[in-house]
Amino acid sequence: MPLASIIVPSFNVADTIAETLTSLCAQSYGDFEIIVVNDGSTDTTLDVVEPFRTDPRVHVLTQRNRGLAGARNSGIAAARGAFIGFCDADDIWAPEKLATHVTHLLASPDVGVSYSGSRLIDDAGADLGLAQRPRLLDVTAAHILKRNPVGNGSAPVIRRDVFDAIAYRPHSERHRDWYFDETFRQSEDIECWMRIALTTDWMFEGVTGLLTAYRINANGLSAATDAQLAAWEKMISKLSALHPAFFARHTKTARSYQYRYLARRAVSDRNAHRALEMTRASLAQSMRPLLEEPRKTLTTLCAAMTLHCAGPAALDVLMQKKENNT
Repeated sequence: MPLASIIVPSFNVADTIAETLTSLCAQSYGDFEIIVVNDGSTDTTLDVVEPFRTDPRVHVLTQRNRGLAGARNSGIAAARGAFIGFCDADDIWAPEKLATHVTHLLASPDVGVSYSGSRLIDDAGADLGLAQRPRLLDVTAAHILKRNPVGNGSAPVIRRDVFDAIAYRPHSERHRDWYFDETFRQSEDIECWMRIALTTDWMFEGVTGLLTAYRINANGLSAATDAQLAAWEKMISKLSALHPAFFARHTKTARSYQYRYLARRAVSDRNAHRALEMTRASLAQSMRPLLEEPRKTLTTLCAAMTLHCAGPAALDVLMQKKENNT
């Protein structure tokens, strides 16, 4: 029985999954299995995966397309490890990532979710010079709702006991439990993390280092902003019944942070109208991000205004000056 299981949800990822699996097979900690969940791929994903099956640690499950949450649920159901990590099939793990999380979890029996920071890469795997550097200690449910320190689905390694604590089976499901809500096609991560934080005593805690390479899709996010917001609001609506007082207190501030995040992504996509719209919406919801994180909030506002008033070239100059001064 391996101590750890790494689940790789895979849908039409023939271009990237070889790099992902190579990084996982090269982990410095050796007591693990890899479960590739082929989620109804119609490209050559399975052909690319086939040579990796000579490694006895690599296993493949194939199912009809159920989405990212459904692929993760199938992987969890098949996993044998006490610790379960996820790596999306276009992301990369640093060689020491699994060892770092295993050491952390073994030494910290109250921690259920161990996560790391991530560096951001482009479609070609080149480093973008950007990183997710989350809060590591003293993480509360409110902080998870507002800032999601886990960051992305390829960052955490989670105890199996945590998933056992939040498992449920909808009436429509005959074969296995759900841990991630399969009715979500976006915001499934934060919905799961919030259920863990609100319904269990397990702690969230990070480890130092940028141990995940998280790939940013060149197509951008701005066009999907409405869908992202709708999924986030669906999460709020669903979970508010668990703890009405908590959501009454924190939702406006969390929504402000969500708008600010989308504004920053719109700036990255050079979508001036959307960046300004999301910035204004953020400030209208709550001023707490400005008080709690003034530098990041003001930088977002300045970037959105520059992009809107002076265009992408002026923003590039501004960002270059900022980079030279840091």
